[in-house]
Amino acid sequence: MKSRVLTTIIVITMAAILLAGACSAGFIAAQVITPKSPQTALSFFEGVIGEPATITNPEDTGTPSEIANTFVPFWQAWDLVHDQYVDQPVDNEVLMRGAIKGMLEALDDPHTAYLEPEQYNELVTELQGEAEYEGIGAWVDTTSDYLTVISPMPGSPAEKAGLKTGDKIYAIDGEDMTGIDTELVRKQVLGPAGSTVILTILREGEEPFDVEIVRASITVPGLESRMMDNNIGYIHLYIFGDDTRDELRSAIKNLQAQGVESIILDLRYNAGGYVTTAIDVASEFIDEGVVMYEELGDGERKTFSAKRGGLATDIPVVVLVNEGSASASEIVAGAIQDYDRGKLVGVVTYGKGSVQIPTVLKDNQGAVRITIARWLTPDGRTIHEVGLTPDFIVPITDEDRTGNIDPQLDKAIEILSQP
Repeated sequence: MKSRVLTTIIVITMAAILLAGACSAGFIAAQVITPKSPQTALSFFEGVIGEPATITNPEDTGTPSEIANTFVPFWQAWDLVHDQYVDQPVDNEVLMRGAIKGMLEALDDPHTAYLEPEQYNELVTELQGEAEYEGIGAWVDTTSDYLTVISPMPGSPAEKAGLKTGDKIYAIDGEDMTGIDTELVRKQVLGPAGSTVILTILREGEEPFDVEIVRASITVPGLESRMMDNNIGYIHLYIFGDDTRDELRSAIKNLQAQGVESIILDLRYNAGGYVTTAIDVASEFIDEGVVMYEELGDGERKTFSAKRGGLATDIPVVVLVNEGSASASEIVAGAIQDYDRGKLVGVVTYGKGSVQIPTVLKDNQGAVRITIARWLTPDGRTIHEVGLTPDFIVPITDEDRTGNIDPQLDKAIEILSQP
């Protein structure tokens, strides 16, 4: 029964962490995006989630009396596994992780999940910028039935192979992935640089087809910037991470030193990051006012306002968005659109308007990621599963991609070049 007592402590610790994560949402300011904007190759990360919280010194007591009866079947099943399962001894740590995963899956929320230690460490690394890994270079969503591409990284093997947002990975090297845990599928797609993987893709409106991709070593930058004709500055944000604010301010200052008169902010295929970073980015272009509202389950609404001192609050701006722009990207784009601070160009965005907070579990057992709120634009618009509709709808066709033509960028230049 020692194992049962120890596991009782683990389960109660887990429950305390879940409660703390839910209650802490009101004062946790820094929050993270997933799907998953450029993350590491085939990232499980998608959207806005809360900055990690850690529970310290939890009360190591038994199951609380008020829910003791509820846990009777659980402990019955636990004992049966230890007494009757054919392959003994069973791994209590594996059972514990499985119990957490099953509990969160029962909430039927694709963005609430258990992150095993390796997954959580990847998430933290991705948001620290300049992440390096070996794979095909795509951000993916692991919450669907199949591993789904959020966006290929610019210049990556995935992009060169023609993968698109919404593509589902049906098979890997001829092996059907139906019913396989999507995190395991993600790991199978990763591999040494120079090795080849054949992905069978499900794409809406098309028959399944195979794509052969040679994996590469991928480095994910935080942003890139350059000066264009007509004194138009171009800034492409890839992720809302730890260093984004400083990198963005440095880029703006550099463009200003070159006489920039307007800016194109490219948020295409940027799937998210820290909420505080989103507020920082928006504050460079909006001098005051609400940037977003965070609405909790009990109806309480938390306000996030622009910070003073933005470097580009008086510079005309156009924001590029597409189906891969999600979460933190939508926060920035939505605020700029609501204040009529600039025009959005592109296609309807991804529509990720919920907030998750990962809470670190004890003893290096990973983290739990809990949906704790929805977020709204300054005008109170709901983005979740809706997305943002650009002021100028400009799609990019397959012919455009083949010819290396960017009509969305061209439209932004046209708007900013008008007298």
